[in-house]
Amino acid sequence: MKLSVLTASLLAASLFTHSSYVSAKIPFFGAEAGQKMPSLAPMLEKITPAVVNINVAGNREVRQRMPDAFQQFFDQGELRREQPFRGLGSGVIIDAKKGYVVTNAHVVNQADEIRVTLTDGRSFEAKKIGEDPASDVALLQINADNLTEIKISDSDNLRVGDFTIAIGNPFGLGQTVTSGMVSALGRGGLDSEKYEDFIQTDAAINSGNSGGALVNLRGELIGINTAIIGPAGGNVGIGFAIPSTMMKNLVSQIIEFGEVKRGILGVEGNDLNEDIAKAMKVKSTKGVFIGRVTPDSGSDKAGLRSGDVIVSLNGKTIQSMSELRAKVGSMGVGKSVKIGVLREDKQLSFDVKLSESDQANVTAGTMHEMLAGASFSNGKTQDGTAGVMLTEVAERSPAAQLGLQKGDVIIGVARTKVSNVAELRDILSKAKGVIALQVQRENAVYYVLIR
Repeated sequence: MKLSVLTASLLAASLFTHSSYVSAKIPFFGAEAGQKMPSLAPMLEKITPAVVNINVAGNREVRQRMPDAFQQFFDQGELRREQPFRGLGSGVIIDAKKGYVVTNAHVVNQADEIRVTLTDGRSFEAKKIGEDPASDVALLQINADNLTEIKISDSDNLRVGDFTIAIGNPFGLGQTVTSGMVSALGRGGLDSEKYEDFIQTDAAINSGNSGGALVNLRGELIGINTAIIGPAGGNVGIGFAIPSTMMKNLVSQIIEFGEVKRGILGVEGNDLNEDIAKAMKVKSTKGVFIGRVTPDSGSDKAGLRSGDVIVSLNGKTIQSMSELRAKVGSMGVGKSVKIGVLREDKQLSFDVKLSESDQANVTAGTMHEMLAGASFSNGKTQDGTAGVMLTEVAERSPAAQLGLQKGDVIIGVARTKVSNVAELRDILSKAKGVIALQVQRENAVYYVLIR
C-alpha cells in the first residue's frame, strides 16, 4: 500500500486528544514463587531521567487560498498571516555536564519559546544551538545541575530482531515506555528531499514521542524517534528512528559550527536492480549504480567511474541510494570514507575525501541577531592566523550595517582570541552588553562593536 494512502506523518509536536493503546511484549519467562521476576525496571530507572519533555510556543505563517474573485488583491492569490501555536515533544540528554539535549528539528521548528521539563519536575528554558531540518535533528542546551545523560550505542551494529524500548511523551500523557524490536534497517522513501536511513521498530510510537529515545536492553541509545506510518497519526506498529550513529555525527557538527556542514560523495546514481545488474554484468542485486561522477569531486579524484556499483561504506553493506545518501550526508566536509565497489567482476576499494556541499557555511544570525546576513566558516588571515572568515555578507543586512565585509576574519572578541566558529559561538553565547569583535581585513586590524 502506498505511503500516501497510509499517511506517512512526521510526529508533530502538537497534542492530540485521542489515542489507541498498543503494546509489544518482550518474552520473559516466569519465575518460581519467591524468586525475583525478570524486569526492565532497574535499567529504566537509571536512564529515564535522561529523557525529557519539551514544550514549545511560537508563531507560524499560515497561508489561505483566496477565491478567484479576490486573488487580484492578494500576492499570488494567498492571504498570509501569523498564527500562534503550542506543541509538545520529547528529547534526550546526551551530555549532562554541558546540558545538551537532542530532539527532532520539527519539534522546535519556528518555536520562540522552548522549555525542557525533567522527570524530577524541574523545568528550564532551552537555547537552540542548531538544527538540521534535512535530517530532522536539533540540539538544545539547558543550564542545569545534576542531569542524567544516556550512553550512545553504535547503531551500525544493530540487527533485525534486536529488542528495543521507546521512551517519550506520547499525546502529552507524560513519560511513557513501550517495547518491541528492530523490524528493519536502512528504511527511507518517506520524503525524498530528506536524509533518511531509519531504524524501523514496532515499539509503540505516537505523536509527542518525537525526539524521544529508542534504546536497547542495556539502556543505550540506539535512535531518536522521529516518524510513523499510520492513519491519523496513530501507532500501527510501524515507527521510525534516526540511528544514533547518524545523530552523533550531525550533533558534533552542530556543536562545532552551529549547523551541519554536509559533505558530499560526488556521485549520481540509482538503486541497483536485477535488470541493471544483468546489463552491467554485476553479480549482485543490492547496491548503488553510479550513473555519473561529478568532475573534480572526491569520488572523481579517488578513481570511481560511472558504471561502478557501490556495495559498502566503511566496511558496512550499502543496499540503496537513500541509505548511502543519508550516511554520507551525516558526515562532515573533508572526512575520508572507504567505498567498496564492484566493477564488472572485480571488487575494488577507494578512499574518498568528501567534498564541500553548497550548504557548508554557518549562518551567523544564529549566533547574534546583529550578525544576521553573514555566513561564517573556519579560515585564516593573510599571515596565517586562524580565525572565523566571513564568506558572505548580504547587502543592507545587519552585518553589513556594522561595516563587515566578505573576506573579513574575526580573530578575537575583546581580548579573547578566537580561532574557529565553535569558539566564537561559545563566547557570544555568554557575552553580555557591548561585544567588541576584533576583525582583520587584509593587513589591518580593527574592532566592530555590537550593542
